[in-house]
Amino acid sequence: MRLVTIFTIALLAISFIACGDKEEKPAPVFEEQMVEEPSVEAYGYVLDNYIVERDTVKSGDSFGKILFDSHVGYGTIQQISDTIQDVFDTRKIKAGKPYVLLKSKDSLEKAQVFIYEKNREDYVVVDFQDEVIAEEKSHPITIVEKEISGVISSNLSSTFDELDTNVLVAYRMADIYAWTIDFFKLQEGDRFKVIYEERFVNDTVPAGIGRIKASVFEHKGRSVYAYHFQNDSLPGGSDYFDENGDNLRRAFLKGPLKFNRVSSRYNLKRRIKYYGYKVRPHKGTDFAGGIGTPILATADGTVTKSERKGGNGNYVKIRHNGTYETQYLHMQKRSVRVGDFVRQGDVIGTIGMTGNTGGPHVCYRFWKNGRQVDPFKEDLPASEPLADELRPIFDSIMKPLQKQLETIPFTTDSEEGIGASNALQEQDL
Repeated sequence: MRLVTIFTIALLAISFIACGDKEEKPAPVFEEQMVEEPSVEAYGYVLDNYIVERDTVKSGDSFGKILFDSHVGYGTIQQISDTIQDVFDTRKIKAGKPYVLLKSKDSLEKAQVFIYEKNREDYVVVDFQDEVIAEEKSHPITIVEKEISGVISSNLSSTFDELDTNVLVAYRMADIYAWTIDFFKLQEGDRFKVIYEERFVNDTVPAGIGRIKASVFEHKGRSVYAYHFQNDSLPGGSDYFDENGDNLRRAFLKGPLKFNRVSSRYNLKRRIKYYGYKVRPHKGTDFAGGIGTPILATADGTVTKSERKGGNGNYVKIRHNGTYETQYLHMQKRSVRVGDFVRQGDVIGTIGMTGNTGGPHVCYRFWKNGRQVDPFKEDLPASEPLADELRPIFDSIMKPLQKQLETIPFTTDSEEGIGASNALQEQDL
């Protein structure tokens, strides 16, 4: 044991001497490399240069209060408001709307820029760092093209629920086919294909549904195509046409509600128990809906009556031309005045129970040459088809969309069942 200890000490001594004889090597030097992080930019500003405060307009807030709380004097606030009033009316900021304040990076933290989000796409920038400048701007918008198909099991909205697709697409379809398909009379097995656009702010934040580019709806075995066509020579700049260039729009809507449900038809021989089964002609068509449901003008025209009177309750009457007039009874409230010109689909009031009525509905009356008639038995005029000179342009847009529709499988044809496909298209809007 003692021999082992002596041997170990000897080895340690030799190692120490050997280390002492070696030339010391300098420790390696590692240069520290600074990686510059990219600056964060938004609304046209480098946010790193400011203290950024994000908040929401609260009840009782005003433009002046928000700035005063951020160390901007009343005199400056008044000057800002007066200078920018042509671009931005500071009195109209609304509770619930988000805003951003860019503040100085010093002990005062004084507001220098106010950014007000009008909606998901549009905002206003008020910059008062040096001079007062106000600008209306929009976030970058990405448009995603989507394809979807569905088969009706009960109604259109429930089918879209099953598809897990924004129901606004269904509403847009109802608008397009309002003159050709009664969506309250859809049959099980009716089916559709749609190519539509969805909008996103900064690629991620949903900003609503864009236009429907093309669709086909099979109802009672009949396929009705719709293609969006935009041209400056069209009334309103754009419309929907079928594959033959015929306009899907008719001069009159089928009814005055977004989704029309007839509760009582035009009937000159109607007998009512309450009146002892005496003949009480019903010269209107009743469309049922909840209190407050918007009532739409069924065609372009000028308001000739907007008043409350007797059994009609609140009502509006519209002259469309020298032949046709329409009347809308029992409104909760009226949204138009005598002399107003309204376009087809404009909201002219809401469903109520004013006048002689046993439940919420709108009584829709249709006049032809001064005589009340049943609109469902009238051969109402269609809008003008495409002009011959526009057909080549329309066909160049329609035919590729027609082929695209043909490639979309109906849900019953797909092994995967319900689904949708996307095609990304970025546009600066």
